[in-house]
Amino acid sequence: MRRGLVLGLCAAALCQFLAACASTPPSPDALAANDPFEKTNRKVMAFNRQVDKYFVIPTVGLYFLTVPPAGRRGVHNFLGHLSLPIIFVNDVLQGETEKAGHALGRIVINSTFGLGGFFDPAVTLGMPPHREDMGQTLAVHGVKEGPYLVLPFFGPSNPRDALGLATDWAIDPTNLIPMKQHVWWAAGRAYFTILDLRSQNYQTLLDIQRTSIDYYSSLRSFYRQYRQEQIRNGRKPDPAELPDF
Repeated sequence: MRRGLVLGLCAAALCQFLAACASTPPSPDALAANDPFEKTNRKVMAFNRQVDKYFVIPTVGLYFLTVPPAGRRGVHNFLGHLSLPIIFVNDVLQGETEKAGHALGRIVINSTFGLGGFFDPAVTLGMPPHREDMGQTLAVHGVKEGPYLVLPFFGPSNPRDALGLATDWAIDPTNLIPMKQHVWWAAGRAYFTILDLRSQNYQTLLDIQRTSIDYYSSLRSFYRQYRQEQIRNGRKPDPAELPDF
């Protein structure tokens, strides 16, 4: 019942966002950039930056001051460990058998010798961490990304990646564990995931902001290139598949 409520709220928020987008006529430049909802996207990005300014960035600063590097590394390892079942499923769906084996090996080794995932001994055994998600899986099977979107709180995305995000959440086995305080567990995990992501990417985003004439357009281009690199899984790009930015 709780899962249905959360998914319902997410769907309602997405419908409201798309309704706002539909009421905003796109400019020719926005259509050329496959960003027909640019005006709404810019408003959502402005909202996200306010959340960052007054909540996320101060919290990240406090996180750096109070948690030593070893502790932050342990949190990063643990959050990555929680994502391994989803990564394994997406590896299998993409036919990445070697990576699926690595993901399964990382689950076993880091759950035991890594003290529940806070340490990463699997790296020393030739199983480095990697990321896979349902958005990448859909792309591998030919699903197009669709128009650029900026989601509240989540940031840059597109319909394919938004659907992948919801699907990954739905199949996450940690959401199936019955516990009385599941809402607080989910909120705590989301909170530390945001802290970890921002602490990992803060300098990159700051550099883009400092060197960009239009931060919105630069971030849009960076996101698309970054996702294409993830989808290729390190393979050389096919010139015919390169997007026109």
